[in-house]
Amino acid sequence: MRSDGTMVTVREATLALLRAHRMTTIFGNPGSTELPMFRDFPDDFSYVLGLQESVVLAMADGYAQATRNAAFVNLHSSAGVGHALGSLFTAHKNQTPLVVTAGQQARSILPYDPFLFAERATEFPRPFVKWACEPARAEDVPAAIARAYHVAMEAPCGPTFVSVPVDDWDRMCASIAPRAIASRNPGDPAALREAAETLAAARRPAIVVGAGVARDDAWHEVVALAERHAAQVWVSPMSARCGFPEDHPLFAGFLTAAREPIVASLDGHDVILVLGGPMSLYHVEGFGPHVPEGARIVQIADNHGMLAWNPASTGIVADTKLAVATLLDATAPPVRPTPAMPARKPDLDGRVFDDRYLLQQIARLRPADAIIVEEAPSSRGPMHDYLPITRENGFYTCASGGLGHGLPAAIGVALGRPGEKVIAFLGDGSSMYAIQGLWTAAQLRLPVSFVIANNHRYEALHHFGRHFGLQDMVGTNLPAIDFCALAQGQGIPATKVAAAGDLDAALTASFTATGPTLIEVVID
Repeated sequence: MRSDGTMVTVREATLALLRAHRMTTIFGNPGSTELPMFRDFPDDFSYVLGLQESVVLAMADGYAQATRNAAFVNLHSSAGVGHALGSLFTAHKNQTPLVVTAGQQARSILPYDPFLFAERATEFPRPFVKWACEPARAEDVPAAIARAYHVAMEAPCGPTFVSVPVDDWDRMCASIAPRAIASRNPGDPAALREAAETLAAARRPAIVVGAGVARDDAWHEVVALAERHAAQVWVSPMSARCGFPEDHPLFAGFLTAAREPIVASLDGHDVILVLGGPMSLYHVEGFGPHVPEGARIVQIADNHGMLAWNPASTGIVADTKLAVATLLDATAPPVRPTPAMPARKPDLDGRVFDDRYLLQQIARLRPADAIIVEEAPSSRGPMHDYLPITRENGFYTCASGGLGHGLPAAIGVALGRPGEKVIAFLGDGSSMYAIQGLWTAAQLRLPVSFVIANNHRYEALHHFGRHFGLQDMVGTNLPAIDFCALAQGQGIPATKVAAAGDLDAALTASFTATGPTLIEVVID
């Protein structure tokens, strides 16, 4: 219903709602049950086509993180949702706000098990969505999408899901007025006062930063808090974002996702403030204590579940930016000596042409405002050593451990951060999970430098296999993949580099290009 009292179609009401919430970019790969949504598609909307639904959802994930607003995704019934489930799992772990819709067959034929319908549609994407709905009536679709948006945006953010029968879009309904809902939680004042007093009284405090620092836009506040308390800053295990400049004198390093190394790294700190993420995220079995002896853990996060299982002495549910601002308003602590910085890794000369040298040269040659999107699991350690992230909102990676996120996420980030260079540092195995994303980057002429470290195998599994004492890793070799041919076949200029002497020129050309490029780097 418009302001003059006339009814509108479900499609018109939904598009008006999306417009009001700044969701005019739709990511999809359409099927027959979705087509009526796009009748008379408005000029102020854009449709970003991906060639497979997992790519579509990962592009939307990167876009939503870059814009700090929920992205709208349109999938094809059960088949499309099934294709996208791996990326949906990653978006769930990334705490990315997404409104995911999928087509459903017409209501009148649902009793007959029709072709391409979604049986138990709302159950299929669980548990990786916060809320799921197939509205009981066509006229309820706009209200369901409105609720999906607000639930997705409420901390902890995450994907939501709405199944829409194909004949709903042309039905008539009343329009729905958009609502503004304030949901940022500043935290319990008494608990934050106690946390501030605990931190001020510490002999040797430390701070552990998780991805929530970046999600909550708390970079500057955390830097100020660390400097105020002369506290060493560690990055939580497997953090998908950067919450502190890695060239800062107080930066101490990265916690390993295992119990004993975490305790060893933090040993000697009497108060450990954990912000925006877990301190104790494990990838392998461990034994012994979860925290250093005598240490008090104060954790601030937007996730009740995380606080429930982390070994925190005090847990506070809050928006990181607002909570740290409160901590900064507290009484100043005593002057403490500045801790010594960790030793810097020696420069490499390229005689060994490995991922360490490649990452060192990317760091040296990248534009100052470049954004790094990474999915090269076996190179994460060398990246920490040789490619420091030094700018706010300058790093994105996958929180789930699943592959196929990085390449399309880089496309979404580039769409959400127009005018900024994006460098996608990818492994060869990771790239093949979403290689058709290159086509979208080419069509949109996005300034993404895809740098693929090609070691001809799933190197991360070789590292992990040694943990289990395996001598022969079955099914891990990847010979005879020509990434340059794959890129050129989708419209992207590509260069292969197999020697250190050719690397700098290739990187420089790619980093100064205005459109997408790909460099395949064959490393030892």
